[in-house]
Amino acid sequence: QEQVAESGGGLVQSGGSLRLSCAYSGFTLDYYAIGWFRQAPGKEREGVACFKGSDGSSYYADSVKGRFTVSRDNRKNMVYLQMNNLKPEDTAVYYCATFQDIKGYCSRDVYYYDYWGQGTQVTVSS
Repeated sequence: QEQVAESGGGLVQSGGSLRLSCAYSGFTLDYYAIGWFRQAPGKEREGVACFKGSDGSSYYADSVKGRFTVSRDNRKNMVYLQMNNLKPEDTAVYYCATFQDIKGYCSRDVYYYDYWGQGTQVTVSS
């Protein structure tokens, strides 16, 4: 059974950094995509990044491009979201999710994702 669980959220000042972790189990990442999403109060869930397990490529929303970076550690079954130069508008609950990416879409659309973590709060103070 595919499972993902994120951790690493917290409170940080504007301009600071955080690294979120997504622990995955029950599947081989080579055939899956890992998506990072966030949801602020009163807003829809937004896809911020997608990591394609088949080739290690990543795709980012314009709002985080150049500030957020996804990486993987195969030995630990972990995918990370490094967030730099954080802004108050980055405040949200962050989720990682996964789906079997047979066609290599690596989408940031919630529609594609079957398995979700419980979320971790990121708060950026001004």
